Amino acid sequence: MDELQLNQVQEQRLQIINDLRKEGFDPYGSRYDRTHSAMEVKHFFEVEEAKVEEKEHFMTSQVKIAGRILTKRDQGKTAFCHIVDQTDKIQLYIRKDVIGEENFSMVKRLYAGDIVGAEGPAFRTRTGEISVRVEKLTILSKAVNPPPEKWHGLTDVEMRYRQRYVDMIANPEVRETFIKRSQIIQSIREFMTSKGFLEVETPMMHPVAGGAAARPFITHHNALDMELYLRIAPELYLKRLLVGGFEKVFEINRNFRNEGISIKHNPEFTMMEVYQAYGDMETVMQLAEDVIVHAASKLYPDLQIPYEEKVLSFKGPWKRAYMLDLVREATGCQELSYSCDRDLAAIQAAKSGVHVENNDSSAKIIVKIFEEKVEATLIAPTFVIGYPRETSPLAKANARDPLTVDRFELFIYGREIGNAFSELNDPEDQRQRFEDQLRQRDAGDDEAHQMDSDYINALRYGMPPAGGLGIGIDRVVMLLTNSSSIRDVILFPTLRKKGEGGAKEKDET
Repeated sequence: MDELQLNQVQEQRLQIINDLRKEGFDPYGSRYDRTHSAMEVKHFFEVEEAKVEEKEHFMTSQVKIAGRILTKRDQGKTAFCHIVDQTDKIQLYIRKDVIGEENFSMVKRLYAGDIVGAEGPAFRTRTGEISVRVEKLTILSKAVNPPPEKWHGLTDVEMRYRQRYVDMIANPEVRETFIKRSQIIQSIREFMTSKGFLEVETPMMHPVAGGAAARPFITHHNALDMELYLRIAPELYLKRLLVGGFEKVFEINRNFRNEGISIKHNPEFTMMEVYQAYGDMETVMQLAEDVIVHAASKLYPDLQIPYEEKVLSFKGPWKRAYMLDLVREATGCQELSYSCDRDLAAIQAAKSGVHVENNDSSAKIIVKIFEEKVEATLIAPTFVIGYPRETSPLAKANARDPLTVDRFELFIYGREIGNAFSELNDPEDQRQRFEDQLRQRDAGDDEAHQMDSDYINALRYGMPPAGGLGIGIDRVVMLLTNSSSIRDVILFPTLRKKGEGGAKEKDET
């Protein structure tokens, strides 16, 4: 592998590592018990300094810190280093007459990228910078690879995603994005549990790919000699829990869909799915708004979210719109409906530049026009309702219009953030819907739903009416961290093989 071939700089660093070993220094140290982080040292010094009258030469008691060397400069018998940890950076002041000649010789062979531990009092330099006067320095890890571009930042997009560990070293704002991601997910969890929802875990490998219209990844279980699918959604297992007596459940976990890669799509992604017994679409619509507003308010208390060139207001109530109304407005054709003549729908699609298949029904054509011509225009948070029954095999039919279902999708900045509906709990209706999906699969739709006989059997025991909701966690994090690509909020995104286009992306649906 190319990564294993050493260049001249790496060879020189390896030689220094070997020399240090011969002199009795361990270049890859062991446990190091810190007393403070860099940020805590600064806070500790300021608190202690405020207690004394003579501040010019004030030093604290001993502190013990560790971090990666960011910069280093030698001035004769003195050396200055800036080290950085997860919280902040801080200066080390190292004198030969304090640490001894042998140790100072070791310091001379430290470079940017090395990880060290330092012990000594904190003080303020003549320039006012809070620093640590090092009395003992320990090597914790010598770096063979120099940091990228002398710490000016890693700019190669493919390399950033492929070697995220380097990206985080070079670009501190990347670490901050993933700290925020953790905080956002934590705030969502706290909100859900505060509302009485129980967090559960359901299988990642399914004997039947179900819960969404998507192409699955297929694997094989050798011991059982059976084909399994990485889950495309946890929906059918979570609804089995409603049958079993749980009333409010949620899961935050991975889904896998064998589909394209773009700034909005990664084959492995994080989803939260929620099911509330005795609720409906309206129940989970309010829940969707509330939970996202709650997470957003932790970072933006005024609910004004800066994203790319716009500022998005998350203040409620969020807008609602019917899919048919949006498509009619986009095409200028008021005669469009889910039961209209197929030729009429196909003509409007052609005028809009939307490609359709010969076996696409009027309802499917309208959905395609919506996806290609309307979605991108929905910038402010918008609930789109009135989806066709034909494309929603798990949703309950609308009581007033049986061609539609009680379903919504949530769009923000032209991207689908959530999907929800009143859950279908009639086992015979569900069976017929699955059979219709099988006919669509036979006609060439490889994303149509498979038949899940056990799920039908579960429904026959009785599932209470319920509202179900799925929220794309990665896309929520994108919005709340002002990240333009889903790869910027996934630590290790899926990539093509090295040398085959790498991180090139298209904003494809």
